[in-house]
Amino acid sequence: MLNLFIIMLFISMIMVIMYLMLFYMNNNMEKQSAFECGFEPLSEMRTPFSLRFFILVILFLIFDIEISLLFPIISITTIMLSLFMKISLFIFLVILLVGLFHEWNEGAIDWMSVF
Repeated sequence: MLNLFIIMLFISMIMVIMYLMLFYMNNNMEKQSAFECGFEPLSEMRTPFSLRFFILVILFLIFDIEISLLFPIISITTIMLSLFMKISLFIFLVILLVGLFHEWNEGAIDWMSVF
Protein backbone atom coordinates (compact mmCIF):
# COMPACT_ATOMS: atom_id res chain seq x y z
CA MET A 1 0.00 0.00 0.00
CA LEU A 2 2.83 2.36 0.85
CA ASN A 3 4.60 1.44 -2.39
CA LEU A 4 1.53 2.38 -4.39
CA PHE A 5 1.32 5.71 -2.57
CA ILE A 6 4.98 6.47 -3.30
CA ILE A 7 4.58 5.54 -6.97
CA MET A 8 1.49 7.75 -7.37
CA LEU A 9 3.20 10.61 -5.55
CA PHE A 10 6.23 10.27 -7.82
CA ILE A 11 4.07 10.20 -10.99
CA SER A 12 2.09 13.25 -9.90
CA MET A 13 5.27 15.16 -9.06
CA ILE A 14 6.72 14.33 -12.49
CA MET A 15 3.52 15.55 -14.15
CA VAL A 16 3.59 18.84 -12.22
CA ILE A 17 7.27 19.40 -13.04
CA MET A 18 6.64 18.66 -16.73
CA TYR A 19 3.75 21.10 -16.76
CA LEU A 20 5.84 23.84 -15.18
CA MET A 21 8.70 23.25 -17.61
CA LEU A 22 6.55 23.09 -20.74
CA PHE A 23 4.07 25.81 -19.80
CA TYR A 24 3.88 28.56 -22.40
CA MET A 25 2.91 31.94 -21.02
CA ASN A 26 0.72 33.76 -23.51
CA ASN A 27 0.41 37.48 -22.81
CA ASN A 28 -2.16 38.11 -25.51
CA MET A 29 -4.86 40.44 -24.13
CA GLU A 30 -7.59 38.79 -26.19
CA LYS A 31 -6.92 35.45 -24.58
CA GLN A 32 -6.83 36.92 -21.08
CA SER A 33 -10.06 38.92 -21.42
CA ALA A 34 -13.48 37.50 -20.72
CA PHE A 35 -15.40 36.04 -23.64
CA GLU A 36 -18.12 38.49 -24.66
CA CYS A 37 -19.96 36.41 -27.30
CA GLY A 38 -17.62 37.56 -30.03
CA PHE A 39 -17.91 41.28 -29.24
CA GLU A 40 -15.01 43.46 -28.26
CA PRO A 41 -15.44 44.88 -24.77
CA LEU A 42 -16.17 48.58 -25.15
CA SER A 43 -15.03 49.64 -21.73
CA GLU A 44 -13.26 48.30 -18.70
CA MET A 45 -16.27 48.91 -16.45
CA ARG A 46 -18.60 46.10 -15.66
CA THR A 47 -22.11 46.60 -16.90
CA PRO A 48 -24.69 46.72 -14.12
CA PHE A 49 -27.29 44.01 -14.08
CA SER A 50 -30.89 44.27 -13.07
CA LEU A 51 -31.47 43.69 -9.38
CA ARG A 52 -35.03 42.58 -10.13
CA PHE A 53 -33.69 39.88 -12.43
CA PHE A 54 -31.24 38.73 -9.73
CA ILE A 55 -34.03 38.49 -7.14
CA LEU A 56 -36.20 36.61 -9.62
CA VAL A 57 -33.41 34.11 -10.28
CA ILE A 58 -32.83 33.59 -6.55
CA LEU A 59 -36.56 33.04 -6.01
CA PHE A 60 -36.63 30.57 -8.89
CA LEU A 61 -33.77 28.61 -7.33
CA ILE A 62 -35.43 28.58 -3.91
CA PHE A 63 -38.79 27.40 -5.25
CA ASP A 64 -37.09 24.91 -7.57
CA ILE A 65 -35.29 23.32 -4.61
CA GLU A 66 -38.53 23.23 -2.65
CA ILE A 67 -40.31 21.51 -5.52
CA SER A 68 -37.48 18.99 -5.83
CA LEU A 69 -37.90 18.28 -2.11
CA LEU A 70 -41.62 17.85 -2.65
CA PHE A 71 -41.32 14.84 -4.99
CA PRO A 72 -39.79 12.42 -2.44
CA ILE A 73 -42.35 13.51 0.15
CA ILE A 74 -45.18 12.70 -2.26
CA SER A 75 -43.70 9.29 -3.11
CA ILE A 76 -43.26 8.47 0.59
CA THR A 77 -46.82 9.64 1.29
CA THR A 78 -48.25 7.22 -1.27
CA ILE A 79 -46.37 4.35 0.39
CA MET A 80 -46.99 5.32 4.01
CA LEU A 81 -50.41 6.84 4.49
CA SER A 82 -49.87 8.01 8.04
CA LEU A 83 -51.50 11.10 9.45
CA PHE A 84 -48.12 12.61 10.34
CA MET A 85 -46.94 12.39 6.72
CA LYS A 86 -50.12 14.01 5.43
CA ILE A 87 -49.89 16.84 7.95
CA SER A 88 -46.20 17.44 7.19
CA LEU A 89 -46.94 17.54 3.45
CA PHE A 90 -49.79 19.98 4.05
CA ILE A 91 -47.59 22.24 6.23
CA PHE A 92 -44.83 22.15 3.60
CA LEU A 93 -47.27 23.18 0.87
CA VAL A 94 -48.74 25.94 3.05
CA ILE A 95 -45.26 27.35 3.73
CA LEU A 96 -44.52 27.20 0.00
CA LEU A 97 -47.75 29.01 -0.89
CA VAL A 98 -47.34 31.63 1.84
CA GLY A 99 -43.84 32.38 0.55
CA LEU A 100 -45.14 32.62 -3.01
CA PHE A 101 -47.94 35.02 -2.05
CA HIS A 102 -45.55 37.10 0.06
CA GLU A 103 -43.16 37.53 -2.86
CA TRP A 104 -46.09 38.31 -5.14
CA ASN A 105 -47.32 41.05 -2.76
CA GLU A 106 -43.79 42.45 -2.46
CA GLY A 107 -43.64 42.70 -6.25
CA ALA A 108 -40.55 40.55 -6.66
CA ILE A 109 -42.26 38.24 -9.14
CA ASP A 110 -43.68 41.01 -11.32
CA TRP A 111 -41.29 41.35 -14.22
CA MET A 112 -42.96 44.44 -15.61
CA SER A 113 -44.43 46.74 -13.01
CA VAL A 114 -46.74 49.66 -13.67
CA PHE A 115 -45.47 52.90 -12.14
